Amino acid sequence: MKKIFLIALIGFLMLSCSNSDDSNNNCNYLLNIGVNLTINLSLPQYNQLNFPSNPVYIASEGNGGIIVTNTGTGFVAYDAADPNHTPSVCSKLIISGLEGTCGCDDQNKYSLFTGQTLENTSLQCGLKAYRVEESGNSLFISN
Repeated sequence: MKKIFLIALIGFLMLSCSNSDDSNNNCNYLLNIGVNLTINLSLPQYNQLNFPSNPVYIASEGNGGIIVTNTGTGFVAYDAADPNHTPSVCSKLIISGLEGTCGCDDQNKYSLFTGQTLENTSLQCGLKAYRVEESGNSLFISN
């Protein structure tokens, strides 16, 4: 009886395995660049983050810079490079209110609150998010 159970278990495990690789190659455009950044909200260049719905762009971090937004209930940070494009001059997002728009011809739009696509729902990748920790008057952004 134990042999039958063991054979059935092994058979079930073998049938439940899949040889297809469902990894989405489209989401592999951005590099996993190490980000470890501290922002002092008392500094003038980050003063907008003290108020909800004011995104701030920080250059020289991540793939195309980082966009940080105060959502009113916390902070979110996303890479400013369009994850649905190979890195290029036009793939950096342009902040327009609470949206980030790709500078390439297709002008992909993303929410700077959620990181999701706004108009083209066929896009497979949302913005690359970074972890944000709040401590006093500082934000620690990392991946």
